[in-house]
Amino acid sequence: MKFKTGCQLRYQVEQPSTLIFGIQVEKSSQQHISQETLSTDPAIETESQIVNGNRLLRLQAQPGTLNLRYEAIVERNFVPVNPDEAIETLAADLPLDVLPYLFPSRYCQSDRLMRLATAQFGDLKPGYDRVRAIADWIFENVTYLSGSTDSQTSAFDTVTERTGVCRDFAHLGIAFCRALTIPARFVAGYAYQLQPPDFHACFEAYLGNQWYWFDPTRLARAEHFVRIGTGRDAADVSFANLFGVLRMEEMHVFSELLSEEESGAIETSAA
Repeated sequence: MKFKTGCQLRYQVEQPSTLIFGIQVEKSSQQHISQETLSTDPAIETESQIVNGNRLLRLQAQPGTLNLRYEAIVERNFVPVNPDEAIETLAADLPLDVLPYLFPSRYCQSDRLMRLATAQFGDLKPGYDRVRAIADWIFENVTYLSGSTDSQTSAFDTVTERTGVCRDFAHLGIAFCRALTIPARFVAGYAYQLQPPDFHACFEAYLGNQWYWFDPTRLARAEHFVRIGTGRDAADVSFANLFGVLRMEEMHVFSELLSEEESGAIETSAA
């Protein structure tokens, strides 16, 4: 499947400010970027760097209106899930680079949710089905409500208040998994047919020596998800970090599935 995805952002800058964005599509074996554009109005210099595996974009803005548009044509190579291969791995056998996703983090206090996680999921068959049960429990017990949480809301808050948005659903899934000694990480991206259109968050669990994708909101499908980045929680993959005096005036996020005719036209144009 090939997608045209990206965003358009507008800020009103009051004083010289630094903006750091995590909006660029990840480059990997499962995501091939055939075309990518980035523009600002007014035109200013931008700096792009890979930090902890994620593509970060930094720019310095002067007072006035700043418009930024990012667009990418991405081909997704989707591999269907085989639950029989998704077994849980003992902590002693986990790769060292996976271990950080086993520990509590700022928004995923797995140490505070161990009792609840054990009571709800401890007796279930270990592996893919148990993580699927965690995602299902969150969908059934937490109400998706836009504007109900903020940047301070954690997994413990979500399970207490039982409301949240996609990042809160993902944080809770991660915390439950880690409480059961299943490494889990936060994933941010663009999702086709997401309503309302926005940046989307879900989580991945490490099973059978690979990462498996889960969306407790059920608003997106794995084959329709274009990854931006991954981290321990949302603090690692925020779409925007702003340093200065400025405010957002508009945000438009899009992800469109391209037909074969459109894909062919784009490839010809790029050539």
